[in-house]
Amino acid sequence: MKKLISLLVVAMVTVVFLIGNASMAQAQAKAKPWPVGDKDKTMKAPGKADVAAGKELWAKHCKSCHGGKGLGDGPKAATLKTNPGDFSAAAFQASTDGELFFRTSKGRDEMPAYDKKIPEANDRWALVAFMRTLKK
Repeated sequence: MKKLISLLVVAMVTVVFLIGNASMAQAQAKAKPWPVGDKDKTMKAPGKADVAAGKELWAKHCKSCHGGKGLGDGPKAATLKTNPGDFSAAAFQASTDGELFFRTSKGRDEMPAYDKKIPEANDRWALVAFMRTLKK
């Protein structure tokens, strides 16, 4: 009898887990658009951005949600309502540098505005340069 109850509990937990994952996948698939104005889209880094500095900033500020390789699988990702995205994907990499800089700087929803946390624009451009290394 104990084994039967244990199996039922395991089965119920599995079903709840699967339903939760399906709901999360559905929410992630419906990521809302993040429009960026034309002026911001065309922004360019003021010089050659420092990828190594971007990697350090990524480890400090971004990795916990976006993961080490930008796959959206950081340790905090599962707790978010908003999908942190896959930065290695072609759709992400098709964004202009200006779009990535704007989104990083201004944030939205659970994504904080990094123009306050990382006040130096050159450092945020370094993050953009590092994001480009995450391409598949």
